[in-house]
Amino acid sequence: MPWPTSGQRSASSRVAMDHVLLFVTLTLALIGLVMVFSASAIVAGNRFQDPEFFLKRQIAWLGFSVLLMHLTSRIDYQIWKKLSIPILISMMVLLVLVLIPSLGVAAKGARRWLRWGVISIQPAEMVKLVLVIYLAAYLAKKADKLDGFRSGLLPALIVVGLLSGLVLLEPDLGTVVVMGLVTVCLLFLGGARMTHLAALGFCSIPVILLLVLGSSYRRQRLLTFLAPWKDAADAGFQITQSFLAFGSGGPFGVGLGEGKQKLFFLPEAHTDFVLALVGEELGLAGTASVIVLFAFFVWRGFFIASRARMPFGRYLGLGITLLIGIQALVNAAVVTGLLPTKGLTLPFVSYGGSSLVVSFAGVGMLLSISRDRQGGGSKGGRREPDQR
Repeated sequence: MPWPTSGQRSASSRVAMDHVLLFVTLTLALIGLVMVFSASAIVAGNRFQDPEFFLKRQIAWLGFSVLLMHLTSRIDYQIWKKLSIPILISMMVLLVLVLIPSLGVAAKGARRWLRWGVISIQPAEMVKLVLVIYLAAYLAKKADKLDGFRSGLLPALIVVGLLSGLVLLEPDLGTVVVMGLVTVCLLFLGGARMTHLAALGFCSIPVILLLVLGSSYRRQRLLTFLAPWKDAADAGFQITQSFLAFGSGGPFGVGLGEGKQKLFFLPEAHTDFVLALVGEELGLAGTASVIVLFAFFVWRGFFIASRARMPFGRYLGLGITLLIGIQALVNAAVVTGLLPTKGLTLPFVSYGGSSLVVSFAGVGMLLSISRDRQGGGSKGGRREPDQR
């Protein structure tokens, strides 16, 4: 049965938001707070003479993120469809500003941050959610034309290409990979031809190879991925320490706060590699619990999207769920050595304000979609007048 268009929308059933998704999200965030403190206390004490330095900031960002999630969940998600182009243009401006030396903040060879006083934001984190909003609006409007390349796929691919190009200039290939995967999945779910998507995939292979092999540090990461133990004291140090963390954890871990890899052995233990510390201190049981929670998140996100009354809501729900699910999957694959090292956080769990804010904003949109769903008005909901 075809999805209703905005002009055909029937009675809207505003019901309670999805509490399962909310519970899973907050549980992951609380696990993140505990693990960020465990991972960062020694480093923070040594660097800032305050063991709670990173914890305090994570709590502040989490409080703001939860407030933003609440506000976003109360807003009719249809407004994001109307604002998709203005938000997209604003994001392009931010991505340009971050590349200007006098405005963008450089660290570890990359220029990815904009700073106003004590507040730093990472536009590359925000662009992933903005891309999902744009694609959802585009698919809701052009779904019947996606079988054609020029009239259907090409306009969306041009926008994705522009955003990806700006992010690559930072440089941030990991974010571009996530954006590409989310884009392909949404286009497939929107009805694009498999032949077009397969051709797109084949054409992207040489581009990715050129980006990897043409950069010395990316080439080194690839070689380290293929043989991490060959240079365990230098290029392979981070991933081999991650292996040691998982290996020493065993079935149930060495105990919360008792991990040794965070003692200046495992770099980025509270950010990109926080899952390795989970494996060491909480063991296989703790790691599996985090993975299961993300699986529940993806299941519930897909469930919410499947019951959305409007095409835009369905695509938006699918896109947000795919975004968080794919990033979690890539992060888990990186810390376990299944993918080359990339600077991607574990949503809700890793330290980082921009990642938390964007993830919780996405959850707020999912909760808004869950309030307006098919078959939801018979129990305690407020049924609005028929708009046909």
